[in-house]
Amino acid sequence: MRTVICEQAELSVQERPVPEPGPGQVLIEVSRCGICGSDLHARHHADRLADVTAEMGYDGAIRSDQAVTLGHEFSGTIVEHGPRSRRFSPAGTPVTVFPLLREGSAVHLTGLSAHAPGGYAEYVLAEESLAFPVPNGLSSDTAALTEPMAVAWHAVRRGEVGRRDVAVVIGCGPVGLAVICMLKAHGVRHVIASDLSPGRRALAVRCGADMVVDPREQSPFTGGHGHLTDAPSMLRLAVDGMDRLRRIPLLPWSEVYRTAERLGATTPKRPVIFECVGVPGMIDQVITGAPIYSRVVVVGVCMEDDRIRPMMAINKELDLRFVLGYTPLEFRDTLAMLAEGKVDPTPLITATVGLDEVADAFSALGDPESHAKILIDPKRREPGL
Repeated sequence: MRTVICEQAELSVQERPVPEPGPGQVLIEVSRCGICGSDLHARHHADRLADVTAEMGYDGAIRSDQAVTLGHEFSGTIVEHGPRSRRFSPAGTPVTVFPLLREGSAVHLTGLSAHAPGGYAEYVLAEESLAFPVPNGLSSDTAALTEPMAVAWHAVRRGEVGRRDVAVVIGCGPVGLAVICMLKAHGVRHVIASDLSPGRRALAVRCGADMVVDPREQSPFTGGHGHLTDAPSMLRLAVDGMDRLRRIPLLPWSEVYRTAERLGATTPKRPVIFECVGVPGMIDQVITGAPIYSRVVVVGVCMEDDRIRPMMAINKELDLRFVLGYTPLEFRDTLAMLAEGKVDPTPLITATVGLDEVADAFSALGDPESHAKILIDPKRREPGL
């Protein structure tokens, strides 16, 4: 079979044997595979990624001197079952896959490990239990986006953002656009998107953002939403609040305060901010600009060491959360939302290429005005860029 191999940061199309499914596995003929930002990072920062995951006890991540088939966002069709399979879905079933694969007693990251070749190929292996049938005749293009949209859905859930909260999305690349889609699918009424690129701001509008800003001209954190934006406002709130409480006759102020606290009336309004850029300095920039009491959800993957000023976050009493991946249930629920038309990720797709154009696609993704999400069709031969 034809496959795209990444080795020493170089991408090349090579011939490899069609893999044989092991116990409890299925062989899938790939229909579409998305090019993820993690793939772009892995190409040039594989060793740093592997060193970090090794510190966590996993030593199977991609390294630069290994020949690895990337690709963990894919859809396809089951063509063969391995031994001891339970055949939940028969051959011919269109599926999308939660990208983890067993090898002996170990579990590896599909497309990010030499032990689990990914979907930049004509065929790929998957665990039968992690191959989800695609319902409602959902297109292979949209089904392949289940994985990145599940990342976004997990981020929205981790952010515990309510429908009346203001959500601010910093960075409108594929990750940020997916987060916008999922925030609107969740019913969040006011989503602000911020990006330097006019093209990506336009895509943010198509994905449902209620307001888009160029951060060079306007802060995404201003706009009269009742958020506390400076220390004097916080101090005045404390003093003014006590003045009002002390004026209440008959009832002890502490009991009134306690009741208000239980009702959530003592917590100032604050936005939920999704950092979706993933470059050094961005987290500290968000911390510096964020209103007091903000919740910051870090979704962008920064592959380099970074610095923040804890004192700034402490003085603002910010809630800083980091996210990774999704659960099997979130993956399944995301697929259902896509199939039921509750979320439309198609504005993200800006091109479809064949295996021979993958290297060019990686280069093209460096231009934010041209592309967001590029899909790979292993059967495609004509140019897609």
